[in-house]
Amino acid sequence: MARTPNFLKAAFLMPANLVGLLTAGASSAMTGELLPSLVALGVEGVYLGVAISSKRFQRAVRASQPGAKDEEAARQQMESLLADLAPSQREHYQVLVGLKEKILANYAKLPGGRVLSASSEQRLDTLLTSFLRLISTLNQYRTYLNSAERQSLEKEVRLLEAEVAQEANPRLKDVKEKRLDILKRRLARFEQASESREVVSHQLASIEDLMRLTHEQSIAIRDPETVNRQLDALSAEAHATDETVREMERFLDFTEETSGPLPHGTRVR
Repeated sequence: MARTPNFLKAAFLMPANLVGLLTAGASSAMTGELLPSLVALGVEGVYLGVAISSKRFQRAVRASQPGAKDEEAARQQMESLLADLAPSQREHYQVLVGLKEKILANYAKLPGGRVLSASSEQRLDTLLTSFLRLISTLNQYRTYLNSAERQSLEKEVRLLEAEVAQEANPRLKDVKEKRLDILKRRLARFEQASESREVVSHQLASIEDLMRLTHEQSIAIRDPETVNRQLDALSAEAHATDETVREMERFLDFTEETSGPLPHGTRVR
């Protein structure tokens, strides 16, 4: 779970800052004068104020945090997925993110709610990540299922079938039959892709329905055990969705990694 870095602590523990404070302290101890220490404290206050408000310093601290590279990679992947969506699809996704926030807020009201909300977030993110990847894959399928290309392919098959039937040259006939076989296999892939697209459309609707149901149930829920059952249902749906995504990506020879959930909306702190 991502945590906000302690910029004040990071600024204070900078080696150069610690050396300066120790030098001022040693100078005061050796001379018996408080002035070096007072001056150092004044400078320290200014330094800390400037450092923690510096965007550059904040980026450097975040980059040094454990898991920062993984979070950055996840953020970039998320931006890439969102960039591929149509405006209406992006709005649809944002509605689900809003439902996630409301679900977590309702969970937080239960006994031990903060811990429950934090532990629930990854499962919700997993489902939302599956939703995004399904939409992205669906868009790829729509590109693949270009109606004009399919009509052209069907016409080409009919013409080639006629040529094969009339071809007298054995060598030419053999070559044309092999090409005809390839074209027919391409047509079969169109049929398979069309069926898969319908499956994806229904799975997207199922994810949305499940998110809305979970939100409605979370409003009146009082038993943390009921939350666990809800989360189990979310996990099962996410698993089924990931299987569909992998199957479709294999069909289209995709290479995108689908292992971990990505962050959605405001993180629980």
